[in-house]
Amino acid sequence: MSFFSQLTEKPWLNSRSRAAELTEGSVYSLPAPTVAVRLIMAVATVVFSLFIVAYGDRMAVDDWRPLSDPSLLWANTVILILSSAAWHWATINARQGRMDGVKTGLLAGGGFAFAFLIGQYLAWRQLEAAGYYASTNPANAFFYLLTAVHAVHLLGGLVAWGRTVSKVWRGAEVARVRLSVELCAVYWHFLLVVWLVLFALLLFT
Repeated sequence: MSFFSQLTEKPWLNSRSRAAELTEGSVYSLPAPTVAVRLIMAVATVVFSLFIVAYGDRMAVDDWRPLSDPSLLWANTVILILSSAAWHWATINARQGRMDGVKTGLLAGGGFAFAFLIGQYLAWRQLEAAGYYASTNPANAFFYLLTAVHAVHLLGGLVAWGRTVSKVWRGAEVARVRLSVELCAVYWHFLLVVWLVLFALLLFT
C-alpha cells in the first residue's frame, strides 16, 4: 500500500468489514427465535442457580425443618420425562418431514405437560392437607417457591406449544413448523434438567 493510500484510507470502514467477517456464522446469524430461546434459558439458569444457592445457605439455620416429599413428585417426574420424550419424537419426525408423527408428538408432549402441572398442584394440596404451609417453615416456603417458579416456566413453554399446534392444525407444512418444534423440544429438555436438579435437591436435603 502506497503512502498516499494510507493517508486516504478510512479505518472505520475497514473495521466494520472486519467485524462483519468475524460475526458471520456466529450467534448473530441465528434465527431470532433461536436467540430468544437461548437467552430465556440463560436467564432461567441464573435465576434457578441463585435460588439453589439461597436454599443451601438457608438450610444452615437452626429453624430449618425438612418436609416430607409427597409421593406424587415421583409420578410427576416420570410424566415430565415422558413429555420431553414426546417432544424428541416430534423433532425427529419434523426433520424427516412426517407431519403425522409431528402431530402425535405435539399432542403427547403438551398433554403430559398439563398432566405434570396438575400433578404439581395435587402435590401442593397434599402437603397443605398434611399441615405443611409455606408460612410455617422456611423449608416449606422454599419448596413452594421452587416448584412454582418451575411451573411458571413450563406455562411459558405451553404458550409456545399452543402457537405451534395452531400452525400445524391450520395446515402449515413441516418445513414451516420445524424450527418451532425443535426450539420447543430444546426448551422442554432444559426444563426437565432443571426439574431433575430441583427434585434431587428437595429429595436429598
